Amino acid sequence: MRLNPQMLLPLLLFASCSDEADFNISKASSLKPAVEMTSSMTLQLSTDKALYAPGQTVSFTVSGSLPSGATVRYRHGNDVISEEPLQGSSWTWTAPSEDFTGYLVDIYTHSGSGETIYGTIAVDVSSDWSRYPRYGFVATYDKTKTQDVISQEMAALNRYHINGVQFYDWHYAHHQPYTPEPVYTDIANREIDADVVSRYISTQHGYGMKSMFYNLCYGALDDAAQDGVKDQWYLYKDQSHNEKDYLDMSSSWKSDIFLTDPNNTDWQQYLAAQNDAVYSHFDFDGYHIDQVGDRGTVYDYYGNAVNLTSGFASFIKAMKQAQPGKRLVMNAVANYGQRNIAHTGDVDFLYTELWGGESQFADLLSILNQNRSYMPGAGQVYAAYMNYECSDKSQFNTPGVLLTDAAMFAIGADHLELGDHMLCHEYFPNSHLAMSDELKRQLVCYYDFFTAYEDLLRVEGRQSYDGIYSVGSDVTVANWPPRLGSVTAYTKTVEGKEVVNLLNFVNANSLSWRDLKGDMPEPQQINGLTLAVKAEGVKRVWVASPDCYGGAAQELQFKQNGDRVVFTVPSLKYWSMIVIEK
Repeated sequence: MRLNPQMLLPLLLFASCSDEADFNISKASSLKPAVEMTSSMTLQLSTDKALYAPGQTVSFTVSGSLPSGATVRYRHGNDVISEEPLQGSSWTWTAPSEDFTGYLVDIYTHSGSGETIYGTIAVDVSSDWSRYPRYGFVATYDKTKTQDVISQEMAALNRYHINGVQFYDWHYAHHQPYTPEPVYTDIANREIDADVVSRYISTQHGYGMKSMFYNLCYGALDDAAQDGVKDQWYLYKDQSHNEKDYLDMSSSWKSDIFLTDPNNTDWQQYLAAQNDAVYSHFDFDGYHIDQVGDRGTVYDYYGNAVNLTSGFASFIKAMKQAQPGKRLVMNAVANYGQRNIAHTGDVDFLYTELWGGESQFADLLSILNQNRSYMPGAGQVYAAYMNYECSDKSQFNTPGVLLTDAAMFAIGADHLELGDHMLCHEYFPNSHLAMSDELKRQLVCYYDFFTAYEDLLRVEGRQSYDGIYSVGSDVTVANWPPRLGSVTAYTKTVEGKEVVNLLNFVNANSLSWRDLKGDMPEPQQINGLTLAVKAEGVKRVWVASPDCYGGAAQELQFKQNGDRVVFTVPSLKYWSMIVIEK
């Protein structure tokens, strides 16, 4: 809600006598940052891996002209872990011993009482990718993918800290994913070079990424009988097994896709053996299992109605039993079957493909909270395709992408969107929309931010609905869910800290994250937004944003007035995060 100075006066009655003596609205509305910051983002930093085990050596490289007196600083939140003068373009740092923790590294100089930031990069210290997945993809494997191209693509994903990659439609056939042919065709009759697949895996492993092969849990082509697939294994639309359930594919493709029963143990054993052949010839880390959502009423060969969601769980269990050392992830289309998937305990994290029924920003948190009830502590990845109806455009709409990523990242969910191109369609090879250079640059900042502050953003915490007020401003601030014409505050308590994520919907034209037509406008930056937040015993307040200073934290002055703390956020473009330490 909005609060003018007169409305704030009743809140001040709860302040201590000493607070009342030195507080007034004019001082509150002009609170300055404790350290004035400027930025000159002329340096580009990179690291040699997407994530690091505790105690592992992190290798950094910087390009650009180092300013005189440059210092490299390592921070967890707003706490400086260490800093040292920077003498050259490459150096190393030993990752701290604390597991599942993000850090921001920045290069800066002192200038009087202020600082100038020249470049930043995040470091994820995590012994396993499953806690904080940042999932990417590849979708093309023909001879245009030379080693140079593969290296460039994976270096880009590494700069976004992508720690796992889904290999979409890499396989020969859904029921026979591996073929000994060195060059073969996928279901769409695209050329697949097996050596390209292997070189992608090797390059990803060099960055510490996991490589996951894609396949349906229940797909077979029309010639599957000659490969040993039995009629008794399929799903049927009728109780007399006359009509198999299937996906109608383009006539230019190899075949339609006929659906088998994921509950059927013979089918499970058959596909597990096919997967053994995959693992014997490719160094994949695991299996990304797909489905196609609710099929309505379907039957097995014997006329029994099939419970597909229980079949998903049975299938996952069978795949884990067949290859206990391999990782599993399963798509829940529109979250269909997610409870059963989660309750297996055998998937690394939860993955939901979002569609029109889940198109609102508010749905992002509702689904996340629902899934956390199924599998507490699990990471969440959303497959969510931006600008889906922009067939007449050639580039993604940057404001739409950034606002959606800001909302997903702020609540703690990852967005599957980055790969050998950016996703705009459920058929991953579709690349008709491209990222502008500006979007690429800004997404580096967003993924740095998502990684650097992961143990604040991605830990569940306890959501707060206490009032948060703008002071002496026309800006309306309201708790989640988002509303047009206002700033949305998503607030939660994490380890004694109040984490307030501000999302700017003041100029938004829709509450759908999809930005279907690519017409979400760029938000006007809000400067000097003074807020009153319910918080007692405050020790420190700081702010960070992917939209400024490369995500570097900035400490704020504040006034404590009873159970309210008042401070000024220097700027809000798409997303700013305030952390109130007690």
